Amino acid sequence: MSSQVRGGTRWKRFALVMVPSVVATAAVGVGLAQGALAASFSVSGQSFKVHADKLVGHNFVQYGSIATGKDLKGNDAAHAVAVSGFSDATITNMCQSVVTPNLPFGLGNVTLQLNAGTNPKKPVKATNLYLDIAELDADAYFKNIDIGVAAGSLKDPNNPESIGIQPKTQANPNGFAQRAETAVLKDVKQEAWATTAGTFKLSNLSLRLHSGVKECY
Repeated sequence: MSSQVRGGTRWKRFALVMVPSVVATAAVGVGLAQGALAASFSVSGQSFKVHADKLVGHNFVQYGSIATGKDLKGNDAAHAVAVSGFSDATITNMCQSVVTPNLPFGLGNVTLQLNAGTNPKKPVKATNLYLDIAELDADAYFKNIDIGVAAGSLKDPNNPESIGIQPKTQANPNGFAQRAETAVLKDVKQEAWATTAGTFKLSNLSLRLHSGVKECY
């Protein structure tokens, strides 16, 4: 994605990530799936940070993968990620930020910051949520967790609401994975490369551009 200013100047590096995301779990240990793709699109050259007061998700899954794309100079790039998924999730007081460095015309660094779900009674809601995360810090609680499941066996045939490996992607079906009935995370701090969701409802959405570096944490 690229943006244009008047006069036809193309800012390839001003590809700000607009889709909010949050982390799904504290990784108990992730085995990378060799040759796997974490998403059905080429990821941008900018990771983004997310902070949330609380995330409650159901039918959690997590497995290892690789997110591929380009860096800001257009070179091929790949990133090891922990793909975390939920059949549905609610997120309270979510903040997402991404910094675009060294913009022309003396603008320097510019931060895109997005906030939503600031009212605890109106949290962010998502379905079929998958997150490609690189780092995570949180206080985590899991109900009925299974650790060491083969990634290809994540979906429970006895639970129609359960989910498995992200559709339209590849992962090693014999690789390490884990799943849980419910996951609750508090004071979530995450760095991620991509997020996909079937639906994403953002209450009290606020999006602002800030001069300089103004990340969520």
